Amino acid sequence: METIATNIELLFDKAKNYVEINIELVKLYAIDKAADVISSLMARLVIIMGVAMFILFVNISLSLYLGELLGKDYFGFLVVSGLYLLLTIFLNYNRDKIIKTRITNLVIAKLLKSKSKKSKPNPDGIL
Repeated sequence: METIATNIELLFDKAKNYVEINIELVKLYAIDKAADVISSLMARLVIIMGVAMFILFVNISLSLYLGELLGKDYFGFLVVSGLYLLLTIFLNYNRDKIIKTRITNLVIAKLLKSKSKKSKPNPDGIL
């Protein structure tokens, strides 16, 4: 009778250990995915900032050029800012289709992408 109780106790300990290890693996997997998404978004943010700086200086140059053509510098800046106002209004009305959908798809693709075959769950349930 004592061996049955010992076996049941050992089985319970192994099951508890199995569950704890699986919980820890799920936590580590979630941390890995979150880090991958954040690092990808940060890399894109750095690239976007570089492009934004380029666009800023091109717009300043365009504004000064248009101002020279129109006779006053502020007319050039007014024309360029008007173009940006129109672009902003367009993006505001189409933000779900143009901006939100693309960012959502990027995050989902990063979360669902597996790095290697080792990160997929085994048939026995262990990650």
